[in-house]
Amino acid sequence: MKILRLNKAGLPQCWVSKEVAATLCVKQQVIWSLGDKPSILHGGYNKQGYRSLLSIPPIIACEGDNTRQCLIPALSNRTLFRRDDHFCLYCGKQLPYRLLTRDHVIPTSQGGRNHWQNLVAACQRCNSFKGGRTPEQAGMELLAVPFTPNIYEFMYLSNRQIIGDQMEYLQSRFREGNRDWQAA
Repeated sequence: MKILRLNKAGLPQCWVSKEVAATLCVKQQVIWSLGDKPSILHGGYNKQGYRSLLSIPPIIACEGDNTRQCLIPALSNRTLFRRDDHFCLYCGKQLPYRLLTRDHVIPTSQGGRNHWQNLVAACQRCNSFKGGRTPEQAGMELLAVPFTPNIYEFMYLSNRQIIGDQMEYLQSRFREGNRDWQAA
């Protein structure tokens, strides 16, 4: 399990290991925390035979730069496919990672760029049929409008093992309407 690290303004910075979070806690660099279910990190034994324990909250806020407001998240197939919930945005089939491809809505051959708002998950069949054409030129319809995730959505997309407190914090800051489409 990873710990969600925020800056003092509450903006997500990264996912950190329990060990890194423990170091921040012990060095008293955590200025506030959230979450009801802390992780317990076991330490060594003292002379009396008692083992040390450190309780680490699932969300910690630390001192640091809070000017990083306009971050465009890094784009990878893994986060792109998770954004689209592993659905082909042309035919609506939900597929495993290995059967999905990255499709440029406006093909690179027609000046399309490699960014969030021009990329969707597509099955190999639909991507091959569309080829170097736009969806309109190929007679295909997108099931959802591609979007650039905000930092909260990106933190969700970049971690597979999010616990309840972390999910509640991130989800409360998701933009409305980004995940409202239904596959046919």
